[in-house]
Amino acid sequence: MKNIIVGALTLLIFALMAYTASQGRAYQGGEHSKVVENIGSKSSAQSEANSLQEKSDREKETDQLKAIKDKAGNIGNIKTSAEYKSKCAACHGANGSGEQDDRKLMGPKLYGQNSEKIYKDLIDFKAGRKENIIMKGLLINTSEEELRKFADEIGAFSLQSQKQSE
Repeated sequence: MKNIIVGALTLLIFALMAYTASQGRAYQGGEHSKVVENIGSKSSAQSEANSLQEKSDREKETDQLKAIKDKAGNIGNIKTSAEYKSKCAACHGANGSGEQDDRKLMGPKLYGQNSEKIYKDLIDFKAGRKENIIMKGLLINTSEEELRKFADEIGAFSLQSQKQSE
């Protein structure tokens, strides 16, 4: 039974191929291929115009990003500890901005927050009062003294960038 079905489908496919070939070979240079060529030439002209528009838009966005970064201060040169890099930087960015290579990361922005708020949040994550499985897993074996060090380090990010910009 399977062989009969496969044979019938094979004959149907060959019949459809023969029908397509007899109708002018649209994809091998027949009458219908001229329509396809016309569409291609119009879209290439439109794509060139669009690429010029995109370049100007990209330049505008780049200028806006530079202005925002200048306004925020020089946060790219913030010095961080090895502990911060190993535990925090993957989600919050190497400088606490919540971004890496102009892409949003999983964790929120830490830059600009004061150390007391960060310390309270870390304690809440560790205790389970704030739910985040990643943060709880990272902090479960961390002492309160280490949490204070993290909070003080992160709270000093904005101070470091202010000193560097002066």
